[in-house]
Amino acid sequence: MLTINVGVLLAVIVLLRLRRRTEARSRNDEKLTVIIVLALGVVIAPTPLGEGIGDFLGQLASGITDSSR
Repeated sequence: MLTINVGVLLAVIVLLRLRRRTEARSRNDEKLTVIIVLALGVVIAPTPLGEGIGDFLGQLASGITDSSR
């Protein structure tokens, strides 16, 4: 039986959509890409990878804030 990870499928779709030239995209096409990226974020967020990315971004933001003082 073949199983497909939804996160991997969405990531592949995002990569394929972003490879296209910017001039060839309509507004609706861009909106659909944003919706797919948001869905990918929701799928990845509760996973250990998503938590690691969130921790990294939090530390990065904290480091930037601390360095500006």
